[in-house]
Amino acid sequence: MAVAAPPLGNGALSQPLLDLEAGQIRHARDGWHAVLRIGSVEHRVWSKEPPVVGGLYTAELPFDIDFEERAFAARRLWRAMNGRAAGPAFRDLSKQRRERLGVALRALDAQAAGGTYRAIAEALFGKKRIPDRAWKTHDLRNRTIRLVQTGVALVRGGYRRLLRPGRKDD
Repeated sequence: MAVAAPPLGNGALSQPLLDLEAGQIRHARDGWHAVLRIGSVEHRVWSKEPPVVGGLYTAELPFDIDFEERAFAARRLWRAMNGRAAGPAFRDLSKQRRERLGVALRALDAQAAGGTYRAIAEALFGKKRIPDRAWKTHDLRNRTIRLVQTGVALVRGGYRRLLRPGRKDD
């Protein structure tokens, strides 16, 4: 059984949104949660009522602090349902930022395992780049410390700022 979107403008049905037998939907205390895979993009949808085959659906977008994110997600879902490219994800992180966050988490893991800043720097940047002398004032020591601090901040809830940049309420 599948739930389909309403007919497109030319009278043809869009692709099925949800295969109910594939386990992509679950019931929880707050309603129904579904993962809709349209093309190569996953869309997560919540509904108060169970889905109905052939039903027509509307999106409710409360004017709350998450309105911008919800409106963007609703537009991406609408585009995908109508055979259009979904477009870029909301607030994609740059490749450089993703790489730095990954290195920060590696540095934090190394510190949690008992590694010294020097050992962490050697693992991250290579032993050849770490001087035998002047370690205390070397740029890579300071960079390693900042990476560990970034990892600590992420673990302590800073990851929320990745999802909602510019907000002061996180």
